[in-house]
Amino acid sequence: MSTLHHTEVLGARVEFFEQKFRVPLRLSTGLIETITEARATVRVRVGREEAEGSGSIYLSDLWAWPTQALSHAERDAILRKECEGIATALPALTGTAAHPLELGLRLHDAACEKAGTAPPALALALCMAPFDAAIHDAAGRALQESAFAFYRDAVAIPSADAYFPGGACAAISRLLRPPVDALEGWWLVNAHDDLEDPQGDFLRAIRIHGMRNFKIKILAQELSGDAERTVAVYRAARRHGVVAPRLSLDSNEAHADAQAVRDFLRILHQADAEAFGAVMYLEQPTSRDIHRRAFDWHEAAALKPILLDEGLSGLDLLPLMVEQGWSGLALKTCKGHSFTLVAAAWAHERGMLLAMQDLTNPGISAIHSWLVAAHLPVINGIELNSPQFTPQANAAALPALAGLFDIRDGSHRMNPQTAGLGSDLLASHLG
Repeated sequence: MSTLHHTEVLGARVEFFEQKFRVPLRLSTGLIETITEARATVRVRVGREEAEGSGSIYLSDLWAWPTQALSHAERDAILRKECEGIATALPALTGTAAHPLELGLRLHDAACEKAGTAPPALALALCMAPFDAAIHDAAGRALQESAFAFYRDAVAIPSADAYFPGGACAAISRLLRPPVDALEGWWLVNAHDDLEDPQGDFLRAIRIHGMRNFKIKILAQELSGDAERTVAVYRAARRHGVVAPRLSLDSNEAHADAQAVRDFLRILHQADAEAFGAVMYLEQPTSRDIHRRAFDWHEAAALKPILLDEGLSGLDLLPLMVEQGWSGLALKTCKGHSFTLVAAAWAHERGMLLAMQDLTNPGISAIHSWLVAAHLPVINGIELNSPQFTPQANAAALPALAGLFDIRDGSHRMNPQTAGLGSDLLASHLG
């Protein structure tokens, strides 16, 4: 047995970088124009070996903490302070030596247990995520092996074993696949993007980047209008040379209820059966509070898969997801590497669908997200939005990682045989 269960956090630090969006990203809660990137560095000891690892995430308050009570600047300042507190207290938050997965789950629980309305659990998980990734990266570097090889042995994971009859490590081992070296990408289409402008993003995505898959932001204010927009995007993609476009739909929780989603899908099918057929899934169409805003998704999910995203902030919510009839999970590494693997394994054991979504991950966080998707049986490939919205955040990785950040054939490509969640080579290109 490896020494993984003797992984101990020695210390951590965090830095912040402000990134400006090339074009605004429109959510139902508003526009994202600037954002803070939090980069964490963690030092661990695994047995007798020590190493440092890295992790990164955007502190997307508009996504994780939508509220009118505080400004973006005020929320951003609070989240930065939370990250600094985690960095200072990380050895205490992770506790005694254990498997990196257990350390990450302890950190997730410790960060989120103080959640309230300000900040909520999702925002606190966001602050914790780069440290969890850095723990796994550091452990991989210490052992000179991939963090996805950590599940060969049945090591006790007290924070997660109760969710699996044979233990969490065995379930994650069954989840993981031999990594691929290419994943189909997705281009985000905002609600008012021009589909015909020769200089616009939509045509550039098709003609320059070879995109075939499009995530459509719909506003859920008028169902027939959303259906018309979906049809328009599908037909424009066909008209501009995409033979078989694939679509996903995201209203960022703006639909009133499951019946509204069902009605929208029926309107879409009546408007254009081909466009309806191109839709792979919908992401979190209603409120993230799946306790207070509980809906029965079985009827809508019989028309198209409905994936849970913001509504999953704790492992205790997984049984409720099945009870309510969700089709599967829209995974995001911004909830934490450990949490993501455990939740994905739990859903996979029940035959549920997995898709790899994004939080406009830049640099090392994009590499992290890509590596997770490369090892999982995802249905969509991967959504990586930073080349579209914050390309300057990836500039240090070019041209070395052009296959990941400057694609030309619609797929993000990278050699997955790297140490931990990155490698010395990749880190050198990303500064």
